[in-house]
Formats: sequence, structure tokens, C-alpha cells
Amino acid sequence: MNCVFVQIRCRPGTTYKVAEEIALREIHSELYSTSGDFELLMKLYIPKDADVGKFINDHVHDIDGIERTLTTLTFKAF
Repeated sequence: MNCVFVQIRCRPGTTYKVAEEIALREIHSELYSTSGDFELLMKLYIPKDADVGKFINDHVHDIDGIERTLTTLTFKAF
């Protein structure tokens, strides 16, 4: 499994709806409300054989209320 972090910027007033939809889809390992440029930070594990961009596009980008995402790939845990 590939661990990735996705920062999510939501349209004003939709953060809790977006977080609820993510929780219902059960695609994440952890989901946090954050301060700064993005409202949510999601940690998820993507199957090794899956295309990361397609997985994010198919499972995250279609959630109503999401304006933008920033995905960070990980390589090694210390």
C-alpha cells in the first residue's frame, strides 16, 4: 500500500459535509480539520497496483464542496 496525504480546500460552509462524505466512503486512514490554506488533511493508503492520480480523482474529487486538493506522496517511514 502507498501512503499519501491529501490536503483539501472546501468551499465556504461545506467543510463538515465534505468530511462526512469522506467518512462515509471509508477510504481514509485518518482525517483532520486543519488551519491554514486547506480545511482538511486526509491520510490514506492506496493499493500498490493502483494509479494514485486516478484513485484520488475517482474517490475524492467527485465530492461536492471540494475546491482543490494537494496530494503529497510518501516514500519511507522513519
